[in-house]
Amino acid sequence: MVRLLRRHPLLAGLVFVVLLSVGFVAGCAIVVWQAAHHDDASELDRTDAIVVLGAAEYDGDPSPVFAGRLDHAVLLFEQGRANQVLVLGGGQPGDRFTEAEAGAAYLVERGVPEDAIIPVPRGHTTFESLQAAAPVMRQAGLNSAFLVSDPWHNARVERMARDVGIEGHASATWQSAATSQETRAEGYLRETFAYLAYRLFGG
Repeated sequence: MVRLLRRHPLLAGLVFVVLLSVGFVAGCAIVVWQAAHHDDASELDRTDAIVVLGAAEYDGDPSPVFAGRLDHAVLLFEQGRANQVLVLGGGQPGDRFTEAEAGAAYLVERGVPEDAIIPVPRGHTTFESLQAAAPVMRQAGLNSAFLVSDPWHNARVERMARDVGIEGHASATWQSAATSQETRAEGYLRETFAYLAYRLFGG
Protein backbone atom coordinates (compact mmCIF):
# COMPACT_ATOMS: atom_id res chain seq x y z
CA MET A 1 0.00 0.00 0.00
CA VAL A 2 2.80 2.40 0.92
CA ARG A 3 4.60 1.62 -2.35
CA LEU A 4 1.42 2.21 -4.31
CA LEU A 5 0.91 5.61 -2.70
CA ARG A 6 4.53 6.56 -3.37
CA ARG A 7 4.13 5.71 -7.05
CA HIS A 8 0.86 7.65 -7.36
CA PRO A 9 1.13 11.03 -5.59
CA LEU A 10 -2.37 12.04 -6.70
CA LEU A 11 -3.83 8.94 -5.08
CA ALA A 12 -1.77 9.64 -1.97
CA GLY A 13 -3.15 13.17 -1.87
CA LEU A 14 -6.70 11.90 -2.25
CA VAL A 15 -6.23 9.38 0.56
CA PHE A 16 -4.82 12.12 2.78
CA VAL A 17 -7.80 14.39 2.10
CA VAL A 18 -10.26 11.57 2.81
CA LEU A 19 -8.54 10.66 6.07
CA LEU A 20 -8.38 14.31 7.10
CA SER A 21 -12.09 14.76 6.35
CA VAL A 22 -13.05 11.63 8.27
CA GLY A 23 -10.94 12.78 11.20
CA PHE A 24 -12.55 16.23 11.17
CA VAL A 25 -16.07 14.75 11.09
CA ALA A 26 -15.16 12.33 13.88
CA GLY A 27 -13.77 15.22 15.93
CA CYS A 28 -17.00 17.19 15.48
CA ALA A 29 -19.02 14.14 16.50
CA ILE A 30 -17.01 13.85 19.71
CA VAL A 31 -17.51 17.55 20.48
CA VAL A 32 -21.27 17.26 19.90
CA TRP A 33 -21.52 14.11 22.03
CA GLN A 34 -19.51 15.53 24.93
CA ALA A 35 -21.43 18.82 24.93
CA ALA A 36 -24.75 16.95 24.85
CA HIS A 37 -23.88 15.09 28.04
CA HIS A 38 -22.80 18.12 30.03
CA ASP A 39 -25.25 20.46 31.76
CA ASP A 40 -23.63 23.79 32.62
CA ALA A 41 -26.35 24.36 35.22
CA SER A 42 -24.72 21.62 37.28
CA GLU A 43 -21.68 23.87 37.73
CA LEU A 44 -23.12 27.38 37.46
CA ASP A 45 -25.72 28.64 39.93
CA ARG A 46 -27.08 31.65 38.08
CA THR A 47 -26.97 33.59 34.84
CA ASP A 48 -28.60 36.84 33.82
CA ALA A 49 -31.23 35.11 31.71
CA ILE A 50 -32.63 31.85 30.40
CA VAL A 51 -32.79 31.71 26.60
CA VAL A 52 -35.16 29.17 25.04
CA LEU A 53 -34.48 28.30 21.41
CA GLY A 54 -37.71 28.12 19.45
CA ALA A 55 -39.16 25.09 17.68
CA ALA A 56 -42.38 24.34 15.84
CA GLU A 57 -45.71 25.62 17.11
CA TYR A 58 -49.18 24.77 15.87
CA ASP A 59 -51.57 27.71 15.96
CA GLY A 60 -50.19 28.86 19.28
CA ASP A 61 -49.55 25.45 20.82
CA PRO A 62 -45.86 24.50 21.19
CA SER A 63 -44.86 21.21 19.60
CA PRO A 64 -43.71 18.44 21.97
CA VAL A 65 -40.07 19.34 21.31
CA PHE A 66 -40.71 23.03 22.03
CA ALA A 67 -42.81 22.21 25.11
CA GLY A 68 -39.95 20.11 26.47
CA ARG A 69 -37.60 23.06 26.17
CA LEU A 70 -40.11 25.42 27.76
CA ASP A 71 -40.73 23.06 30.68
CA HIS A 72 -36.99 22.98 31.33
CA ALA A 73 -36.90 26.78 31.30
CA VAL A 74 -39.73 26.80 33.87
CA LEU A 75 -37.69 24.45 36.06
CA LEU A 76 -34.62 26.69 35.86
CA PHE A 77 -36.72 29.77 36.60
CA GLU A 78 -38.38 28.15 39.61
CA GLN A 79 -34.93 27.17 40.91
CA GLY A 80 -33.98 30.85 40.85
CA ARG A 81 -31.33 30.40 38.19
CA ALA A 82 -32.26 33.67 36.41
CA ASN A 83 -34.85 36.42 36.64
CA GLN A 84 -35.60 36.77 32.92
CA VAL A 85 -36.62 34.24 30.27
CA LEU A 86 -36.15 35.03 26.60
CA VAL A 87 -38.15 32.94 24.14
CA LEU A 88 -36.83 33.00 20.58
CA GLY A 89 -38.25 32.22 17.17
CA GLY A 90 -40.16 33.83 14.32
CA GLY A 91 -43.12 32.51 12.38
CA GLN A 92 -43.81 30.94 9.02
CA PRO A 93 -45.90 32.68 6.33
CA GLY A 94 -49.54 32.35 7.25
CA ASP A 95 -48.92 31.61 10.92
CA ARG A 96 -51.07 33.48 13.42
CA PHE A 97 -48.38 33.19 16.11
CA THR A 98 -44.62 33.23 16.18
CA GLU A 99 -42.67 30.60 18.08
CA ALA A 100 -41.70 33.28 20.62
CA GLU A 101 -45.33 34.29 21.19
CA ALA A 102 -46.51 30.70 21.56
CA GLY A 103 -43.66 29.96 23.95
CA ALA A 104 -44.31 33.06 26.04
CA ALA A 105 -47.98 32.17 26.44
CA TYR A 106 -47.03 28.62 27.46
CA LEU A 107 -44.66 29.96 30.14
CA VAL A 108 -47.34 32.27 31.57
CA GLU A 109 -49.76 29.34 31.79
CA ARG A 110 -47.15 27.49 33.87
CA GLY A 111 -46.66 30.28 36.35
CA VAL A 112 -43.81 32.35 35.00
CA PRO A 113 -44.66 36.04 35.56
CA GLU A 114 -45.37 37.88 32.33
CA ASP A 115 -42.93 40.66 33.23
CA ALA A 116 -40.15 38.08 33.51
CA ILE A 117 -40.63 36.93 29.90
CA ILE A 118 -39.07 38.62 26.87
CA PRO A 119 -40.32 37.25 23.53
CA VAL A 120 -37.94 37.77 20.62
CA PRO A 121 -40.15 36.89 17.62
CA ARG A 122 -37.48 37.09 14.92
CA GLY A 123 -35.32 34.57 13.15
CA HIS A 124 -35.97 31.42 11.13
CA THR A 125 -32.74 29.66 12.06
CA THR A 126 -30.90 29.17 15.33
CA PHE A 127 -28.24 31.67 14.32
CA GLU A 128 -30.76 34.31 13.21
CA SER A 129 -32.67 33.91 16.47
CA LEU A 130 -29.54 34.33 18.58
CA GLN A 131 -28.50 37.31 16.46
CA ALA A 132 -31.86 38.89 17.22
CA ALA A 133 -31.58 38.08 20.93
CA ALA A 134 -28.12 39.60 21.40
CA PRO A 135 -29.09 43.31 21.12
CA VAL A 136 -32.26 42.72 23.16
CA MET A 137 -30.14 41.25 25.93
CA ARG A 138 -27.59 44.07 25.78
CA GLN A 139 -30.34 46.68 25.98
CA ALA A 140 -31.76 44.94 29.05
CA GLY A 141 -28.31 44.68 30.68
CA LEU A 142 -28.23 40.90 30.33
CA ASN A 143 -24.87 39.36 29.42
CA SER A 144 -24.99 35.67 30.35
CA ALA A 145 -27.63 33.03 29.75
CA PHE A 146 -28.52 29.40 30.13
CA LEU A 147 -29.26 28.20 26.59
CA VAL A 148 -32.14 25.74 26.48
CA SER A 149 -32.48 23.48 23.47
CA ASP A 150 -32.09 19.75 22.79
CA PRO A 151 -28.86 18.14 24.02
CA TRP A 152 -27.27 17.50 20.63
CA HIS A 153 -27.55 21.25 19.87
CA ASN A 154 -25.40 22.26 22.85
CA ALA A 155 -22.06 22.62 21.10
CA ARG A 156 -23.43 24.60 18.18
CA VAL A 157 -25.68 26.95 20.18
CA GLU A 158 -22.88 27.73 22.63
CA ARG A 159 -20.53 28.58 19.77
CA MET A 160 -23.17 30.65 17.98
CA ALA A 161 -24.01 32.52 21.18
CA ARG A 162 -20.37 33.34 21.72
CA ASP A 163 -20.05 34.56 18.13
CA VAL A 164 -22.94 37.03 18.55
CA GLY A 165 -21.70 38.29 21.92
CA ILE A 166 -23.74 36.25 24.38
CA GLU A 167 -22.04 34.42 27.25
CA GLY A 168 -23.95 31.20 26.75
CA HIS A 169 -24.05 28.14 28.99
CA ALA A 170 -25.95 25.13 27.66
CA SER A 171 -28.61 23.53 29.84
CA ALA A 172 -30.57 21.23 27.59
CA THR A 173 -33.68 19.18 28.14
CA TRP A 174 -33.95 15.46 27.51
CA GLN A 175 -37.75 15.71 27.92
CA SER A 176 -38.53 16.27 24.27
CA ALA A 177 -40.19 14.25 21.55
CA ALA A 178 -36.83 12.70 20.63
CA THR A 179 -36.97 9.99 23.26
CA SER A 180 -36.17 6.85 21.27
CA GLN A 181 -32.64 5.68 20.57
CA GLU A 182 -33.31 5.94 16.85
CA THR A 183 -34.47 9.56 16.92
CA ARG A 184 -31.63 10.52 19.24
CA ALA A 185 -29.09 8.86 16.94
CA GLU A 186 -30.56 10.82 14.04
CA GLY A 187 -30.26 13.99 16.11
CA TYR A 188 -26.59 13.40 16.86
CA LEU A 189 -25.80 12.56 13.24
CA ARG A 190 -27.66 15.56 11.86
CA GLU A 191 -26.12 17.89 14.43
CA THR A 192 -22.58 16.63 13.78
CA PHE A 193 -22.83 17.85 10.19
CA ALA A 194 -24.67 21.02 11.21
CA TYR A 195 -21.87 21.82 13.67
CA LEU A 196 -19.28 21.03 11.00
CA ALA A 197 -21.05 23.28 8.48
CA TYR A 198 -21.17 26.13 11.00
CA ARG A 199 -17.48 25.74 11.78
CA LEU A 200 -16.64 25.86 8.08
CA PHE A 201 -19.11 28.43 6.75
CA GLY A 202 -20.54 30.28 9.77
CA GLY A 203 -24.19 31.28 10.12
